[in-house]
Amino acid sequence: MSDQNEKLKQLKTSSMDRRLSIAKASLLAGTRWAASSASSIFSSEEEKEKKRKQAMKEQANYLVQEIGKLKGSIVKIGQMMALYGEHFLPEEITQALNTLNNQTVALAWPAIKQQLVSQLGSKLNDLTIDHEPIGTASLAQVHRATRKSDGLELVLKIQYPGVADAIDSDMSLFKNMLKLTRMVPQTREFDQWFDEVREMMHREVNYEVEAATTRRFAQRLKEDPRYGVPQIIDDYCTNQVLCMTFERGVPINSPVMLSLPQERRNLLGEASLEIAVRELFEWGEMQTDPNFGNYLVRLGNGEDIKDKIILLDFGAIRQFDNQLLKVACNLIKAGYHHDAEAMVNAMSGYEFFDAMPLSIKPDMAKVFLLATEAFSTPLNNPDLPAGVMDQHNRYDWKKSQLHSRVMQRASKSMASRYFSVPPKEFMFISRKFIGAYTFMTVIEAKTNVRKMITPFL
Repeated sequence: MSDQNEKLKQLKTSSMDRRLSIAKASLLAGTRWAASSASSIFSSEEEKEKKRKQAMKEQANYLVQEIGKLKGSIVKIGQMMALYGEHFLPEEITQALNTLNNQTVALAWPAIKQQLVSQLGSKLNDLTIDHEPIGTASLAQVHRATRKSDGLELVLKIQYPGVADAIDSDMSLFKNMLKLTRMVPQTREFDQWFDEVREMMHREVNYEVEAATTRRFAQRLKEDPRYGVPQIIDDYCTNQVLCMTFERGVPINSPVMLSLPQERRNLLGEASLEIAVRELFEWGEMQTDPNFGNYLVRLGNGEDIKDKIILLDFGAIRQFDNQLLKVACNLIKAGYHHDAEAMVNAMSGYEFFDAMPLSIKPDMAKVFLLATEAFSTPLNNPDLPAGVMDQHNRYDWKKSQLHSRVMQRASKSMASRYFSVPPKEFMFISRKFIGAYTFMTVIEAKTNVRKMITPFL
């Protein structure tokens, strides 16, 4: 963790402070942008494009630096834009926004203690709290604690004071910033997407909802030894502090994961995807942030004690309506049978698909067929690349390079020119599956996902 000198003493939460910083940054970026466009009037097309990309990269990095100094919801908005923006933001912007994660500076202990005193009062005396955070994010930071009476190990997620109240003004700020810099097309879809991010932000700071969701998932998974969910400790929860049991485990991308035998990695990979499938087919709600920091693996002993995936964060939860779930189910079913005609037919009953010209659907179906390749079998899918699936229908995630192949196919597809911003629900579902796919790729799992999904179809 960074040393005390680097920590923020306090947050710039007044909307005036924030507005000035961002307005200054955006205007500067906007004028630099205009200047770079003017300077390339007499250049060749190729040269112009090169200059344009370079200028955009510089603007985006500059803006991101300024945002990073503010903390709070504006940073989280930037992170969400990076996560989902690859479909409709210029690559230079998403790359710059992606660095926001690494720029989160912790808030110093005196300011955090003040927040804890205001939230928990005398109950604070029950706990011994580590002054160094074990995690910092844009809206909160996490500190370990021990209950003095029985030594129970806890974590406290402490929301920064004032961030919840700043969300709406930060959203307008961010939107104006993108308008001022003229880097993003302002369309109806873009406005809808912004409203969705606003809603997600408000859900993210609602700790009562997060506590209830954590309990719900713990209840659903309590009989399944492959998963662990922290237990919420009500005594120390308020609307700005969330308290739960401390859960041990190793990060997914820890080198120790790759030293596990192949079979154990395969089982962990299956379990990671099964959650996404059950969320979609059984529970109708999804944890939509498949960031690796939200999972740990508690290693077993390779015999009677099984490896366990610890699910940590239930702040970004999204409910889906039955019609959408039915459409998603039909798309996966068409992928399971690797049936192009069924895939085209599955693209209906949902506004986005119903508005799409028929001529585009076959092209779009190819993208979906590729994305669901792992659900098919060599017997019904002649397009499976050699060696990515064995005779037991186990799919080799690392070898398949599925995500980059899907992205390539999607960008070549006619459909990519037809819509700039895909429907938000599809972004969440595809992001969740990409998260599970990446999980399996990182631990080099080979999984028979076909067998796992069969009962749901």
